[in-house]
Amino acid sequence: MRCGGGKVVCVTGASGFIASWLVKLLLQRGYTVKATVRNPNDQKKTEHLLSLDGAKERLHLFKADLLDEGSFDSVVDGCECVFHKPSPETPVIVPATDPQAELIDPALKGTLNVLGSCVKISSVKRVVITSSMAAVAYNGKHLADDVTIDESWFSDPAFCEKTKLWYQLSKTLAEEAAWKFAKEKGIDVITINPGWVIGPLLQPTLNFSVEPVLKLVNGTEKFLNTTHRFVDVRDVANAHILAFENPSASGRYCLVGSIKHCSEVVKMLHDISPDLNLPNKCADDKPFTPTYQVSKERAQSLGVKYTPLEVTLEDTVESLKDKNFF
Repeated sequence: MRCGGGKVVCVTGASGFIASWLVKLLLQRGYTVKATVRNPNDQKKTEHLLSLDGAKERLHLFKADLLDEGSFDSVVDGCECVFHKPSPETPVIVPATDPQAELIDPALKGTLNVLGSCVKISSVKRVVITSSMAAVAYNGKHLADDVTIDESWFSDPAFCEKTKLWYQLSKTLAEEAAWKFAKEKGIDVITINPGWVIGPLLQPTLNFSVEPVLKLVNGTEKFLNTTHRFVDVRDVANAHILAFENPSASGRYCLVGSIKHCSEVVKMLHDISPDLNLPNKCADDKPFTPTYQVSKERAQSLGVKYTPLEVTLEDTVESLKDKNFF
């Protein structure tokens, strides 16, 4: 399906996990892609992009720094849509030593810099921002079986700060700033808010959202007592494109295919591949963290179809094997 013939779009932070898939799917659909990376000469970060089908003819790499104001002006010039991922790929669960410099500044200032460039360039019709469920679900509300999270939920910065959830804080502040900027400047912004993104890797490096799956299949003795909101990376990349191509798309879209406790994930992995060395004990004796619901209504109205979690897990494990991470 080639909807993008002749159209030019921009993808920021293109060497990352989600963005690499976005570039791949855009090229498949016939788009010309102007992609930003920190260092176009770093083969480890660019080789997987340059080897994609269509890259030779329609992929152009540019150097741009999120914190350097105006560095996106020339890149977004001529683009109809800009797909922007505000944060570095950061471990959600690892404490930051300097949250402001490591997480908040790149997310917040980077988003405003990219939007600042977009507002100057008349060719840009829409900006699709990769936000996160981290900007949706962290407000201190009790989660239980009968609770459904939807797009009307916003994480509370004060709650995130108090509980030292710095990644969640960075995502929340970046999204808040984007909505404020869009309203003030009259620019068409959409946010995609995925849960925990897993799936096959295009890039050669292990990213932080796939790492927990590797730990489970690589001989860890215990699984964590935690509940994850899973979504396939290919579904996330596809949702970004649908958000651009659908003229009536607007606002936020939560993207969560399934919600499972870690114990259920271990069982699924065992069913997929019984020879894996999987943990059989929980890391603590507390009651399992609850499952709850995330509304699929808006995402499905966009045309998103979710890959079954079994398929995503199987493809993730295969990809980790192929890239010799075991």
